[in-house]
Amino acid sequence: MAFSIGELARRADVKVPTIRYYEQIGLMPETLRTTGQQRRYGSGAVTRLAFIRHARELGFDIEAIRTLLSLQDDPDQPCAQADEIARTRLVEVDRRIAALQALRKELKHMVDQCAQGRVCECQVIETLADRTHSHKSWKELGG
Repeated sequence: MAFSIGELARRADVKVPTIRYYEQIGLMPETLRTTGQQRRYGSGAVTRLAFIRHARELGFDIEAIRTLLSLQDDPDQPCAQADEIARTRLVEVDRRIAALQALRKELKHMVDQCAQGRVCECQVIETLADRTHSHKSWKELGG
């Protein structure tokens, strides 16, 4: 069964421009076209696109997904490379969690110290104005 790019987008729960982008960067293979140049996809495209979408949701970058797809395309090889990619992502997530916990601790401290009086006595304002309180961990998160 072959279906249009719109139908593929609906089935895989992604937007049409996303499919075109994934084709452009080689994550999705070029597909057959009708004589009117409309793309036609099979059920394998839905599976592949769902794989890519799930990998993106888990925060894998494009190159990691490209490698994982190539591993998936050759299922008889050892999975050590896939394990290493997942381990690397896990380390990144653990770092981000640690940075978020440090951020939470600082914000909680600010809120706990707030006397809820006047702005001139506000610990939230005072802490934010004090540059010595900036955390490297927050900067690592892109803050």
